[in-house]
Amino acid sequence: MSVTEEATPSQAPAATKTPLGMRKNGKQWHEPKKAFRPKAGLTSYEQRAKEREAMAAAKAKEKQMKDEKEALRQQRTQALREKRAKKEEKERYEKMAEKMHRKRVERLKRKEKRNKLLNS
Repeated sequence: MSVTEEATPSQAPAATKTPLGMRKNGKQWHEPKKAFRPKAGLTSYEQRAKEREAMAAAKAKEKQMKDEKEALRQQRTQALREKRAKKEEKERYEKMAEKMHRKRVERLKRKEKRNKLLNS
């Protein structure tokens, strides 16, 4: 055997995993069971506290992002409402201008704006 034949990459994985044979219950698709170790998953208080802190920080960041997204959505809907109201008002004034004189319509506009400022 030469040096290149001894350390081929295709042989390395086969050597690490040895076949266990057929399972007794016939369910070869399941992972083989491991020994029961009741204290294996226990963690220290400090580690649990760190995990809680990290979870709280993640939730705070998520809440902040959701709030920003909601504020942006509210801003868009408010802008759309204002645009529609402005358009309706413009159409209303155009209808009034068809029936009455232009100067009278302008006077009414000014009067309505004063009333809006007083009422708001």
